[in-house]
Amino acid sequence: MGRRLWLVTGGLITVALAATLIAHKIPGDLTIRNESPTDVTVLTGDQKLTVSGWGGVVMHHYGCTPGDVTVKFTSGQVVVVPGPVCPEQQIVVYDGKIDLQPASANVP
Repeated sequence: MGRRLWLVTGGLITVALAATLIAHKIPGDLTIRNESPTDVTVLTGDQKLTVSGWGGVVMHHYGCTPGDVTVKFTSGQVVVVPGPVCPEQQIVVYDGKIDLQPASANVP
């Protein structure tokens, strides 16, 4: 009976450890919301995205940006958000300005 208990305990510890290691290696999702009527171009440092007016983008398993985030408006205005920006925050675009909000602010 003692050997069986050790095998079960060892197996449970192995599964728990593997699940923890896998969960920590998957980067979080980065969210960009556009609360303006016009499209914007967002440069994350290694990605270039067009975000439609009144739209949004979720970059699944992206993690943190490698540096600053640049947002280009159709008017020609450019706003640089100091980075890195990580999944705990979301980038929210308004008419001519950018705001960083907690990612939880997007959850109803």
